[in-house]
Amino acid sequence: MARQTVLVTSTGSVVAQGIIKSLNLANDGKDNPVKYRIIGADMSPNAPGLYRSDNGILIPPASSPDYIDNLIKLCRQRGVKAIFVGSDDELLTIAAAQTQIEREASTKALVGSLDLISIAKDKWKTYEFCQINDMPYAASALPSNREEFAREFGFPLVVKPREGYGSVHFNIAKNKEELDFSIQAIERAGWQAVIQEYLAGEEFTTGVTVDTSGKKIMSSISIKKIIKHGQTYKAFVDDFDLIRGSAEKFASKLGAKGAINIQAKLQGDKPIMFEVNPRFSATCPIRAVAGINEPDIVFRNTILEEEVNIKTYRRLFCMRYWNEVYIPMSTYEKTVAKGETRKDENRSFTKNYF
Repeated sequence: MARQTVLVTSTGSVVAQGIIKSLNLANDGKDNPVKYRIIGADMSPNAPGLYRSDNGILIPPASSPDYIDNLIKLCRQRGVKAIFVGSDDELLTIAAAQTQIEREASTKALVGSLDLISIAKDKWKTYEFCQINDMPYAASALPSNREEFAREFGFPLVVKPREGYGSVHFNIAKNKEELDFSIQAIERAGWQAVIQEYLAGEEFTTGVTVDTSGKKIMSSISIKKIIKHGQTYKAFVDDFDLIRGSAEKFASKLGAKGAINIQAKLQGDKPIMFEVNPRFSATCPIRAVAGINEPDIVFRNTILEEEVNIKTYRRLFCMRYWNEVYIPMSTYEKTVAKGETRKDENRSFTKNYF
């Protein structure tokens, strides 16, 4: 089978780099029938994923009025079969234009529906959805009800943007002054705040993939994670059946399709969700090494119309560390000037220090 050309956006992000790693793992797998030609796109020539993809292309930011037109043109010219979205900034923009992209470029954006993403990306809407559907979710409040909420749950309380942007403006308020300050910081940044009860205990992240019908769970895999600076830097991949079952139930009730990531903490023997990301997660390469390659699964089901059903995976302990990508300065300057780079020409390299 000829290589399938795919586009990964926002290749400077950890999410996009996780997708690229997963697709490359699929390319290296002897038993995997699908191989990928990866085009990386980003608004900045400083994005390392540009230089580790088969082709790297500079495109405008998602906020640009000609962003979608540029994306469609790129997909048409390069024969792109599918778009993997690598950042929250682009998710709603591409979801809103997915019908246009498919019509004009014959390319499918591997994202959920706009309605689903609007719920899952908004922590308050997610809380309301879980209340209606009797799903366990961290108790939440809007800033207008902060005093009543603080009296009921006490401090500390979690304050974060309603919109999903990783750990940006995430704060644990220990008193009323810190609560007010955290809310004001979020509002000054142009976002809306949500307050949540503080959940102690171990944190889990579960990746679930749902087929195109929205009725069948193709895979689910949970990770108990240790966080540093907002990112998972150590991870235990194990069965965690209770966590997985809760995440699968939520994905089904939400009507998810493709990839969705659900974060929860155990309170006794009950998983309590506190965040949902309606996209691939930055931890997807960890899952891929364990045997659940979510980008590959979703591509094969959505584009090649394969029936995929994976129930088992390896139990692993993962320890992450920093590494670097190097390119000659001449490559960087040429990329800035031309707006494009090719892996076979740019001579990018990494060093295996360990």
